[in-house]
Amino acid sequence: MGGRKRGRGGNGTVAPQQGPLKPRGANGRALREPAIFAKANGSTSEPPPEKLTLAQARRGTPANRPVRVYADGIFDLFHSGHARALMQAKNLFPNTHLIVGVCSDELTHKYKGYTVMTEDERYDALRHCRYVDEVVRDAPWTLSPEFLRDHKIDFVAHDDIPYTSAGSEDVYKHIKEAGMFVATQRTEGISTSDLITRIVRDYDVYARRNLQRGYTARELNVGFINDKKYRLQNQVDKMKETVRTVEERSKQLVYRVEEKSVDLIHKWEEKSREFIGSFLELFGPDGAWNAIQERSGRMLQALSPYSSPRGSPSSSPTRRRSLSPQSPTSSSPPPSSISTPSSPTSRRKKKGGASSRAAGAGTDLRPTRQHGGQSGKLYS
Repeated sequence: MGGRKRGRGGNGTVAPQQGPLKPRGANGRALREPAIFAKANGSTSEPPPEKLTLAQARRGTPANRPVRVYADGIFDLFHSGHARALMQAKNLFPNTHLIVGVCSDELTHKYKGYTVMTEDERYDALRHCRYVDEVVRDAPWTLSPEFLRDHKIDFVAHDDIPYTSAGSEDVYKHIKEAGMFVATQRTEGISTSDLITRIVRDYDVYARRNLQRGYTARELNVGFINDKKYRLQNQVDKMKETVRTVEERSKQLVYRVEEKSVDLIHKWEEKSREFIGSFLELFGPDGAWNAIQERSGRMLQALSPYSSPRGSPSSSPTRRRSLSPQSPTSSSPPPSSISTPSSPTSRRKKKGGASSRAAGAGTDLRPTRQHGGQSGKLYS
């Protein structure tokens, strides 16, 4: 039986698929509709004209005479191991009609143990497997000749490890002796018992998970103390997750800031080179700023009046005529070497002459003629 646990065994390999998968029925129901349920009294189709041998089945049969292969099991927590076994059974022969028997809860609980899924859930799971053509509900634990005849079964597919149950060393012994047994390979690493073992081993994890999803402690059969413990652990885990999230976001923020800082530094270096080049072009020795200053200086010199510094007699633009003291028409006698007392009038004249000479200081002196035909220059 495909879902009956016998312990580990076999080589863990899957038989290669023999030819393409045939669609269920004439209209290809396998990929569009669930499998049908078998009738309680067996198949109503006409009995086969003759019994098929294994060699005949492998050579192929007519389209209207598919090889009817039967595989049974518990199929609790239907998983990939079950599906692989049914895939092998479907591909045993070129033209196969796969019938799957599912044992009821009563037989399963009696001979094997308690199941996770109910029998109706297990029936429905098998109906939606793509390899299954027909499902037999409440299948017998041991296959009788009457059951094989009623359902017109040609071969029974199962792994060849002896299955000890119901007081028998191998419930498929008489099937093997009749030449109706076809062996399939088990899939190691996955089974219903393995899945249940994982749940029991990590019970606290799954209990906390379901409490978080809204299940009550009563529904989970969890005591008051364990309920509070699980809820406290959930709060601690949330805090840890929050801290971890903040830490990750902080790292991302720092990384982004570093990236932007590097970009800014590169951009600043590029711009600084441009700024320095522009500054040198503008304010350098041959820059435009010096040319502007030179031009502005020339314009200011052209627009403003020119003033010569003091003390340069040759550069003065204005010239003043030196004032000479008024003298009589007649030539004055040469000054005497003997000083005579001067009158007040003569002192005033001398004072006026000195002031006129002082006023003409720093200017060019032009030659003047003295009365009486004598010429001379006055020097300051």
